[in-house]
Amino acid sequence: MEQRSVALDGPAGAGKTTLAMRAAKRFGFMYVDTGALYRCIGLYALRNNVASRDEARVTALLPEISLEMMYDDYGVQRMLLNSEDVTDAIRVPEASKYASEVSAIPAVRAFLLSMQREMSARYDVVMDGRDIGTVVLPDAGLKVFLTAKLEVRAKRRFIELQEKNINTTLEEVQREMDLRDKNDSERKEAPLKAAGDAVILDTTELNLEESFAALCEIISERFGL
Repeated sequence: MEQRSVALDGPAGAGKTTLAMRAAKRFGFMYVDTGALYRCIGLYALRNNVASRDEARVTALLPEISLEMMYDDYGVQRMLLNSEDVTDAIRVPEASKYASEVSAIPAVRAFLLSMQREMSARYDVVMDGRDIGTVVLPDAGLKVFLTAKLEVRAKRRFIELQEKNINTTLEEVQREMDLRDKNDSERKEAPLKAAGDAVILDTTELNLEESFAALCEIISERFGL
């Protein structure tokens, strides 16, 4: 049977990770957080004092990088960078900025593309990112573009960071998110945009449970689940 795939794209802080994880669990699909892969590469560059926009030096780091995805006892995806669990480390604001900038490097995208497509070929997946429906899985069975107004996304991310005891301010989070939106949308390599056949899901006026219900309804209708 052909594997079923959900490509969930959208800007930073739109709730992709939370909703994709829950939807995957709800339908028994594998969850793949592609943004975490880019964050790992960004974190490695950051730790090695390599500027995130230095294409040559970032590219030179790639052979040193080993990435693995694993799932803990609660079904939560954990990211291993050269065997180190960096799941929490990749979520700090500076790592987010690095992730956005290294993701514009063609060699980085090529480095991760085969890993992402292989997962989709082997499993039913919910895969979230910024170019899943347009580049990574252009033939996905369902494409959803998840979005919300900037100030709403920033407030959600700020609360999330507070819960993890990460010291920042709402203003800083919104400023960095606005910059990431700009970087992701204007980059030449696989810019952030909705696929032409994507379902647009705007969660600005929806809470988490309402957003989840809306996404599940879209998935159910598409695959007859």
